Amino acid sequence: MLGSFSHTPRTLRLVWQSSPRRLVGVGLLTVLAAALPVGIAWVGKLIVDGVVAAHGATGAARTAALDDVLFWVLVELALVAGLGLVERLLTLLRQLIGSRLAIDINVQIMEKALTLELRHFEDPRFYDQLTRARREASSRPLSLVQENFQIVRSALTLAGYAALLIRFSPWAVAGLLVAAIPAFIAEARFSNTAFRLRNWRSPESRRLNYLEYVLGNDEHAKEVKLFGLGPVLLGRYRQLAETFYREDRALATRRAGWTFALSLISTGAFYACYAAIALAAATGRLTLGDMTLYLLAFRQGQSAFQAILGAVGGMYEDNLYMSNLFEFLGLKSAPAPVPAEAALALPERGIRFEHVGFRYTDSSAWALRDVSVFIPEGESLALVGENGAGKTTFIKLLTRLYEPTEGRVLLDGRDLRSWDADNLRRRLGVIFQDFNQYQFALRENVGFGSVEHLADEPRLGRAIERGGARELVASLAQGLETPLGRWFHQGAELSGGQWQKVALARAFMREEADILVLDEPTAALDAAAEHAVFERFRALAQGRTSILISHRFPTVRMAGRILVLEHGQIVEQGTHAELLAAGGRYERLFRLQAAGYQ
Repeated sequence: MLGSFSHTPRTLRLVWQSSPRRLVGVGLLTVLAAALPVGIAWVGKLIVDGVVAAHGATGAARTAALDDVLFWVLVELALVAGLGLVERLLTLLRQLIGSRLAIDINVQIMEKALTLELRHFEDPRFYDQLTRARREASSRPLSLVQENFQIVRSALTLAGYAALLIRFSPWAVAGLLVAAIPAFIAEARFSNTAFRLRNWRSPESRRLNYLEYVLGNDEHAKEVKLFGLGPVLLGRYRQLAETFYREDRALATRRAGWTFALSLISTGAFYACYAAIALAAATGRLTLGDMTLYLLAFRQGQSAFQAILGAVGGMYEDNLYMSNLFEFLGLKSAPAPVPAEAALALPERGIRFEHVGFRYTDSSAWALRDVSVFIPEGESLALVGENGAGKTTFIKLLTRLYEPTEGRVLLDGRDLRSWDADNLRRRLGVIFQDFNQYQFALRENVGFGSVEHLADEPRLGRAIERGGARELVASLAQGLETPLGRWFHQGAELSGGQWQKVALARAFMREEADILVLDEPTAALDAAAEHAVFERFRALAQGRTSILISHRFPTVRMAGRILVLEHGQIVEQGTHAELLAAGGRYERLFRLQAAGYQ
């Protein structure tokens, strides 16, 4: 169990880095909050003793005793008011620290996500880790810090009460400490069980969130209504949520039962001491003030010790959850560039695949295997093959979204791993088939292709023209400032073809790119619009390297060279005419598609 507290120092550093001055303030106020209750208890004793003295006195002695009582009442009022102010200030500072910390930790999580490779985002286990890291990560560090301060505060308070109680009986102090331990052990065990349960069902929690998304998102609303999917999906949601509820209810019931039963031990210990103190006061061995003081000290001291154990148990639970955050932040980031001198630069200009193979995580099948090809600078290349042949994997290796499992990819004679990732990607203008539809303004949807040129109106205009989106912009009331999508107020929904033109314009924003890649970019366009896009693409690609993936052979035949991929390997290559003459795989695919138009 002690090992479970190993994340405490790192968590405290997180909180310190987020709000150092407020944390110092919480520390000082915590010490003050610990001392004030002991002072209030002592003043309470003086008030009771003063009342008893005034009751038996006469004349000037009675007046003096009453003055003392009034004085100590005012002192207690000041102490209670001070304690109230301290508590309010502590609450305020905790809220401010919590708000600041929530932002800082979520930023850290997102910063970490930006450093990870594409393979992480294609692994379901990564999403389980991300879910666990984000869940409560912003609240647990503050909770752990508060528990540390709670331990300090309660320990100081307990020490004060113990100093008062030890005059009555050292055994009473020992009983105060021992009686609360069983309930603490039970709480710690149930905290561990709750943590294991929540971690174990992370995949199902994501499934629950996904069902919520499908049932409440415009992207799925048409099919959900048309196909009558609502009751089916809602039934799955209800079944899964009810399973979670039953598990939580069973754990909560057991936790409440055990902790209540074990808390009776500390309650019994208190009333045993209560009886001893009351009898001592009844037989004259204690004054009424002493009895009041000892009863208050025992009750509050026991509460302080229970608070210490509760804080320790809370720290144990918080450390368990913080392990999720630190496990995520500890994921291996994208590899650093290989030193340039290790790249063995070759005197060539272009892209070279040398015996490249790639296999997805936990897959025994090769997406690409032993692919070797050289694409000279300025060449126009098309990739052809059935779905799953490895065409998009080829592009993702070229753009260094993946690292090859074997072999290497070179650009201008340098291994891609030796390139700075940002410098490499500035040379690439890419649009994938599964392009993003950002629920932002049209300007941003286009300008994200080159973020530093978001305000460059001429460049935006050229990109929109090249992407074939000029008429779309003109048709929108707010032009480039029109919000796209239906997630936010006044958003304009676009057709699939219109979204595709926006995505093409985004790719054309990267004017400095000397390598242009279009991965099935015109699937949602009609034949006339597709022809216009590729005519513009051909003009733009003059003097640049261009790589095209398409299933439409009228488009493919525009390329200077065609690679035919099958089962992750290059089976044919050549011009359109050469491949037709060869009578191989390309010729059969071409005739098959041509027959569909007859």
